[in-house]
Amino acid sequence: QVQLVESGGGLVQAGGSLRLSCAASGRTFSGYSMGWFRQAPGKEREFVASIRLNGGWTRYAEPVKGRFAISRDIAENTVHLEMNNLKPEDTAVYYCAARNGLPSGKINEFDYWGQGTQVTVSS
Repeated sequence: QVQLVESGGGLVQAGGSLRLSCAASGRTFSGYSMGWFRQAPGKEREFVASIRLNGGWTRYAEPVKGRFAISRDIAENTVHLEMNNLKPEDTAVYYCAARNGLPSGKINEFDYWGQGTQVTVSS
């Protein structure tokens, strides 16, 4: 059974940084891509970033380009999201997701989801 476990959320002031991690287990993830999505109160879940585990090809949502960086540790089946210059509008629950295929920004193309970790950015 595939499990995705997020960690690293918390409270930070605007302009600060946080690093989220997602540990995947339960199967071989060769050929898989992993991604981060977020959902703010009262809003729909939206794409943040994704990465192919083999090859490292990435894609980002426009609001986070230049501020967030996604990376992977293949040996540990772990994906990280380095978030810099955080803004209050980045406040959301951040979810890790995995899919068999190329990186995608579409929620319905991901097969597995974590439980989420809260990120709160104060102004």
